[in-house]
Amino acid sequence: MKQKIPQMLNEQINKELFSAYLYLDFVNFFVQKGLMGFAHWYRVQAQEERDHAMLFYDYLHHNNENITLDAIEKPETTQQTSLDVVRAGLAHEEFITASIDDIYAAALAAKDFRTTQFLDWFVKEQGEEEANANDLVTKVELFGADPKSLYLLDAELGARVYAPPTLVVG
Repeated sequence: MKQKIPQMLNEQINKELFSAYLYLDFVNFFVQKGLMGFAHWYRVQAQEERDHAMLFYDYLHHNNENITLDAIEKPETTQQTSLDVVRAGLAHEEFITASIDDIYAAALAAKDFRTTQFLDWFVKEQGEEEANANDLVTKVELFGADPKSLYLLDAELGARVYAPPTLVVG
């Protein structure tokens, strides 16, 4: 690997693990509100983020790079409503997308094509993550104030099934 790419990938591991912590904090929020479907949806999100961290971890190992596991910050959430939480989730996904885009740009500039190929999956994944988070914001904006609609949305979110990533690190 070239230049600062291994350091950026190490930092991404930490960002992905922080994402998992943040989403587990969202789970706590929704459990306290009695919205177990929302809690389940964010629990699945947390698992996805842990898996993403492990993909970066495995990629670094596969390329004989050192891994530095830094401390994971405690999420400092101040959301008061369900809409606040899902908006914060969307903003966080946009932050992660920007981070992956930065790594991709640095890898491309360094002609580290193996890393750009590895990151292609994450670029696509982040498009899906942002679309899902944006869809959730839209649904909460539309239905969140109506108890019956919120009940149905909560049931829909509770039916989410986790599908582990199929990316092969190599």
